[in-house]
Formats: sequence, C-alpha cells, structure tokens
Amino acid sequence: MVLPRQVTLVEVGARDGLQNEDVVLSTDDKVELIRRCGAAGLPRIEVASFVHPRRVPQMADAEAVVDALGPSGPGVSYIGLVLNRRGLERALATNIDEVNFVVGATESFNRANAGASPAETMVEIESMVGEARAAGLGTSVTVSVAFGCPYEGEVGEAAVTKLVARAAASGVDEIALGDTIGVAVPNDVIRLLTAMGPFAGDARLRCHFHDTRNTAIANVAAALEVGVATIDSSVGGAGGCPFAPNATGNVATEDVLYLLDRSGISTGIDPGAVIDTGRWLGERIGRDLPGSLARAGWFPSAPSDGGAL
Repeated sequence: MVLPRQVTLVEVGARDGLQNEDVVLSTDDKVELIRRCGAAGLPRIEVASFVHPRRVPQMADAEAVVDALGPSGPGVSYIGLVLNRRGLERALATNIDEVNFVVGATESFNRANAGASPAETMVEIESMVGEARAAGLGTSVTVSVAFGCPYEGEVGEAAVTKLVARAAASGVDEIALGDTIGVAVPNDVIRLLTAMGPFAGDARLRCHFHDTRNTAIANVAAALEVGVATIDSSVGGAGGCPFAPNATGNVATEDVLYLLDRSGISTGIDPGAVIDTGRWLGERIGRDLPGSLARAGWFPSAPSDGGAL
C-alpha cells in the first residue's frame, strides 16, 4: 500500500455545511467563514451554490457572497456548485474559479435534487463543461448518492460507472463520488473506486463522504489507499442535504487533517486555525459541531504550536 505523499482538501463548509441548517448565516458571516478557511491554508473552497433560492434558501445570497469575497487570492480557488444552465449563467457572471456540476446516480434522487433524470442532467452537463472550460474555469462533476440512495436503496455499480464515463468524455477536469447519505464502508469505497478507474480517463478522482453512520473517516482512509488524493471535507463536520432525509454532516476537515498528519501526508493547512474556525462556526449556528478534534484535542501537541502540516 502506497499512500499519496500530498493530499488536497476541498473545503465544502460554506456550501454543503450550511445548506441544511435551520439558522441562515448572514452574508458577512459566510464571507468571514470563507476567509478564515483560506487563511488556514485550505486551497479549494466551495463558496456558494447557484440554485433557486426557493429550493435552498440558505444559498439565496450566492452572488452577494462571491462579490464580497472579490477575486480569490494566491493559492486559493473558489468553487461554485451548479445544477443546471441557469446556475452556470449565474456562476459565469461572478469571480468563481471552478464550477462543480452534480448528477444523482438514481432517478429518484436526481429528480428530487435537480428535477430531471440522470440522463437529462448529463446531457446538460456535457454541454456546460465545454462552456465553463472555454471561460477559463476549472470543472468537476460529482456523482451523488453513488453508494446508496435514500429513495431507492442500494445503487448498482453500473449506474455509477456509466455516469463517470460520460463525465470523463465531456472533458471534465475532476470526477467525485459522493456518499450523500453516509452509508458506505471502506470495502464499498475500494470496490467502487477500483471499478470506476477505467472509466474516468484523465480526470482526477475525488471523494465526498458524509458521517451519518460514523464511517466517513474510515472511508477517507480507504480512498487514500487506492490513490485518491483529493478529499471533500467540512470545517467542524457541518453539513447535510435538504433532499436526502437523515443525511447528517460531512467528514470534519480537522479530523481528516489529523488522519493525514498521523499518516505522514502533507497538506499545507494549519489545523489549529481550522479547529478554531469550527468552534466559531458552531457559535454562529448555535450548537456544537460534531468534529472530534475540537473536543479531544490534537496529539501529541497543540496544532497552533506546529503551524501548517
């Protein structure tokens, strides 16, 4: 087993972390959260979701957030989530650096999330990838509910690899597998990543795990074992999906950092700053977030003494 020497974390707290919260953060607080994440050294940050505000009210101020942030600074890339052409048009009118397109692996989930079949969504994504790349943006496609669907249960491997192959053929830079409802275990992760490899072409691979059943950190380790070097995470473990019943938070950024540090993998991220940001976010939301490091602490010494990993 050869683990990656370096891993990139995609911070999704400002989007996936907030979209299912009852408390709607102000634009200023969202901007502060994103700036804190950037200052901690997180290199790629999902800052907004360009979806209809009636469907996801927490993301209604997407343009205002991106406008207040201004252009991303050196070493930081801002990502916007896009579900359809209207979302892409909105994203292209901002300072976003990357767009993340999403397609559900099952008919029921994709209709709940995007109002279309997976095949219909892929047709739209295939045309939008070229437009985004022509505009100079990085592109990724996330296949959500890749490991299990809240409406249809088990998801067949072929359903996922078919979408992966179409995404790769579109010329997308990166393809992610999303465990949207947190049902995967390490064997599932290894099996599906191995199966999708031949279909992914030149696209980088990424994983997005929710910790609904306390398996997310184990699933991150499994993804690393098969060579995945880009992982989504959310500061404090905030998160959830409004279209996936009982889907709780994402794997916590600080917990992933601890796993990586103890495994000898570098990230360039300051874990102390991430832990502090998770606590700050919990105060704004009004509850303690589920990330473990804020409670248990670093080992063997405080991360603020050690700087970036």
